[in-house]
Amino acid sequence: MDEELQRSLGEVARAARERLGLTQAQVAQKVGLVPGVYGRIERGDMMPSVPSLRRISIVLGISSDALMGVSLSQVAATVDEAPPDGSLSPELRRIVHQLRTWSPKRLKVLSKVLTVLASSFED
Repeated sequence: MDEELQRSLGEVARAARERLGLTQAQVAQKVGLVPGVYGRIERGDMMPSVPSLRRISIVLGISSDALMGVSLSQVAATVDEAPPDGSLSPELRRIVHQLRTWSPKRLKVLSKVLTVLASSFED
């Protein structure tokens, strides 16, 4: 597991718990965990399971994204990303591989050509 993520998640969980004025034992009980296990999560020694993460998020009133340190800008950045190469056909992977070596000027020309070409086809 990513130790930095574990530590960060624990710090955010601790801050949220303290803001609510709850003890680790109280949160553990509401989440359905043994207090020692919840303590390990807060110390960054353990990563909760997805169901536990969801319950922690609900009890602490904080999104799971915030617990994991995911910002809105990080989410927005992934929306425009191309799918991983594994989801492309072999022919498209070959083309993408080749295009990655092209200059921005060449890509701009290709984009214009493709726009004209696409507009000439009727679906």
